[in-house]
Amino acid sequence: MKNNIHIGILLIVSSIALLIPYSILTIIFDYPNILRQDTAMVLQQFHEGGNTLIATWFAFAMTGIPLVPAYILIVQQFEKKTTIIRTATTIGVIGLIVQMIGLLRWTFVVPVLADTFVNATDPATKAAAVVAFKTIHQFAGVLLGEHLGQLFTIAWTLMLSYSLAKLQFVPKSMAWFGYITSAIYLCAQAELFATVVPGFPVWEMAGFIGSTLWLIWLIILGILFLKS
Repeated sequence: MKNNIHIGILLIVSSIALLIPYSILTIIFDYPNILRQDTAMVLQQFHEGGNTLIATWFAFAMTGIPLVPAYILIVQQFEKKTTIIRTATTIGVIGLIVQMIGLLRWTFVVPVLADTFVNATDPATKAAAVVAFKTIHQFAGVLLGEHLGQLFTIAWTLMLSYSLAKLQFVPKSMAWFGYITSAIYLCAQAELFATVVPGFPVWEMAGFIGSTLWLIWLIILGILFLKS
């Protein structure tokens, strides 16, 4: 009973907490639309955001931490009833960690590149800062945070939805909500491939819709744990 209460609180609090820094970033940094702008503009606006912007990115990365103990408590609760939960938890925790690494580039790497770009007096240095940003963004952001992080999170969602429905802990409608959410979230991967394959078909709203539905799914799951 106590585990269920703790799981429910962690899932709900973390989901709501994620929305706060994300909403702030959309206001003060035009995220994620700014990522489609010229790199020079991204670095300039980041530099203008100053310490407030850096702190917001750090908060955004840290809000995922409460999900780690939530995932672990879930596996402790159900691992004796179904073996798939343990595999799902391992995948889910890895997904959280790589997403956190991807987000922390905005706190510990991008500020240095932005300062270098803005304060540079010669074009060569500015060009080097732009190339460095593109490289770290493609590796830590696109590859780790968005590609692997989202894929692992989708896998965790699918496996958990199936397992909890099979154990009759959640209704089948909740499991299908998880399946549909995962499918939409998976469509967001197309935008990542479009960064290296010109003309790759993209559904630009897939990321926003998928991530929003996932947070709603997480909050509902938290409520179900509290009710149990």
